[in-house]
Amino acid sequence: MNTNKSKWTDHIPMILVAVMVILLLLPAFRTIAAAKGGTQSSGAAKDAQVFLTWEEYVAGNGIADWNWNDAADAIEKVAFYAADSYEAGDMTTAYDYAKATYWGYYETTGFERNVMTYISGSRVSAVELQFTTLRKAVKKDLGVETVRNEAQKLSDMLHEDALILSPEGAVASAGSSAGATSQQTSVSAGSAIATFAGSFGIILREGLEAILVVGAIIAYLIKSGNKKGVVPVYIGAVFAIICSFAMAGLLAYLKAINPETTMSQEIIEGFAALIAVVVLFYVSDWMVSKSEAAAWEGYIKDKVAESAERGSMFALAFTSWLAVFREGAEVILFYQPMLGEGHANMVWLGFGVGCIALVAVFLIIRLLSVRLPLKPFFLGTSILMAFMTICFLGSGIKELMEGGVFDDFSFMLSSPEWLSWIPYNDVLDVFGIYPLVGTIVPQLILLVITVTAFIISMKRNKRIAGEAKEAAA
Repeated sequence: MNTNKSKWTDHIPMILVAVMVILLLLPAFRTIAAAKGGTQSSGAAKDAQVFLTWEEYVAGNGIADWNWNDAADAIEKVAFYAADSYEAGDMTTAYDYAKATYWGYYETTGFERNVMTYISGSRVSAVELQFTTLRKAVKKDLGVETVRNEAQKLSDMLHEDALILSPEGAVASAGSSAGATSQQTSVSAGSAIATFAGSFGIILREGLEAILVVGAIIAYLIKSGNKKGVVPVYIGAVFAIICSFAMAGLLAYLKAINPETTMSQEIIEGFAALIAVVVLFYVSDWMVSKSEAAAWEGYIKDKVAESAERGSMFALAFTSWLAVFREGAEVILFYQPMLGEGHANMVWLGFGVGCIALVAVFLIIRLLSVRLPLKPFFLGTSILMAFMTICFLGSGIKELMEGGVFDDFSFMLSSPEWLSWIPYNDVLDVFGIYPLVGTIVPQLILLVITVTAFIISMKRNKRIAGEAKEAAA
């Protein structure tokens, strides 16, 4: 009798997670299809010296030197032009310019990257939410007063950040026609120490999730006696780095052609994160199902090895690829302009120290895995994977929000009073926790499914262990 055989009902949690992810991704296909037409001509807006892109704005207004306060002023003009168009009843133009505030200005000027580098990642998340809220106000026809209020909130936030980035009016050159992302900037916050801190923070922030996942997978394989499976996992991680460079180059090229295609970056990252949710959930459930291996001795040990040689090994390698790829391209895109702003040596120093910190995290996972008994290690690794699944779900949905995927779903973009106790800070940001209905509710649903799956797996393990004892007797 095969005591390791599971019932079809044991797979219900996995099916529910897959269905939830599919439902979240469906609106993304419509967004991609709607974006194929690209940015429309700015038309009469040129008479008002308001443009859909930062490059047009700089050329149209004859700007040679600028600072971050000027960039904030430009975005403010675009936001209020969207409000004016909305009040005039031109909904298409209003929505185009509401989108342009983010994809045509905030990202292409380097504003987003500088805020993340020299202020904090959580501040970027808060500002990006305000861009999304402005788009929602226009898209859902929430009224002139609401649209203007959201535009004013956005302007206030941007000018607050601009005063930090350019407190003394430090100037940024308009740069070459290759795009603002390659511009040479000089901000007072861009001292050597700030550059080092920003570089270190970027690699640590973006790499932490990936190293936790990859480190846990490798520790699991070694601990379970499947060292040969480590190689595919490493290959998956290295291949993800190669893919990240390729994707970063493609996105930079597309951005130079049409800034609005920047939304593709958010959608790609969101897709990768939500796919990782399904794969990580499977891996987590698979690991906890093997937690009784020590009790079953050789019988279960053979089953683990057999399972690892089949589809499960591919799942582990694919998980490694996803974990690294979803962060890699973003890291490269952030580092590219930083290297051209001066203090390149501090950029590399920050990168190196950050990598050392990530290696330390990896080694801690490995060392702890050696000392832990098999069953507690399997359970601990499964819980870590489950936790990362919930983190990936929140960050993936947020990326899709930034890509405009949920602009038609106002309830997902809302931040009601009952979520006001959740702050924006770097710790929660890394864990994908935001005061948004669209992220918190799916995470709570996933938490319930995860706990249910854990209970099902533990009951199954108890049943299998009992059957094994009876067979031995």
